[in-house]
Amino acid sequence: MAARTAPTARRLRIGSELRRLRERAGLTAAEASRSLGTTQAQMSNIEANRFGISAERVRTLAHIYGCTDHSLVDALADMAADRTRGWWEEYRDTLPSRLLDLAELEHHATALRVTQVINIPGLLQTPEHARALFREAVPTLRPHEIEYRISHRIKRQTILHRKQPTPYTAIVHEAALRMQFGGREVAKAQLKHLTEVSEQTDVALRVIPFNGTSFPTTGHAVDYFRGPVPALDTVEVDTAHGGQLIDAAGQLEKYRLVLDRMEAVALKPVASRDLIHHIAQDI
Repeated sequence: MAARTAPTARRLRIGSELRRLRERAGLTAAEASRSLGTTQAQMSNIEANRFGISAERVRTLAHIYGCTDHSLVDALADMAADRTRGWWEEYRDTLPSRLLDLAELEHHATALRVTQVINIPGLLQTPEHARALFREAVPTLRPHEIEYRISHRIKRQTILHRKQPTPYTAIVHEAALRMQFGGREVAKAQLKHLTEVSEQTDVALRVIPFNGTSFPTTGHAVDYFRGPVPALDTVEVDTAHGGQLIDAAGQLEKYRLVLDRMEAVALKPVASRDLIHHIAQDI
């Protein structure tokens, strides 16, 4: 069987969750491989998802590990059985793999919560706004690289417009709304787009105003992807050197709390939309 040369973050998650179940059961890789009737090397490949894994083998391993969380086992088995090639794969040779992982996580998430301080969330950006941001990238992107990124970003936005849209909550600081990336006209068009998309039933846009009394964040952008079960949630923290995916239980709880606290100090959706409209008039 040929090895998978580039397993996605979602497929790697299957292996890491199986490793966690094994460790929780108090078994070594060697002990687990003997119970499965395979070698330790093959067990390492399973946990690294170098070859992929069948849904049936996921269930077999979960049984060996004594896992009684049937919802988690079912979700992992479904992930293993899903071999659908997503639209993002067409960018495999033109964009960094982390951008493909982001699109895949968004596509499969049951709900999304994001927070931004300086930038508009990617799923709410207009093409012109995105182009202005990409032109300032370091190192500098070539024109065709910018267009690839814009195309990819706009396609990601389909999760908000499909027949069953993904519930989406965006918490944005007022600072992001007042940045005029691309100039006055681009900024006005971006704000108009925000007011329109915020009226969608499954989109909740919340603004933290400058006159707020607290600001519970370090300033990093955070994307929280809700999985089919809480144990399969994922967080991406955006930093200057790229996005970092986090799935440890303690860290997931931390970022749920951070987002809860940010929502608590943000304006309600209607008041947020009014503030966006007011800022647009001032530009």
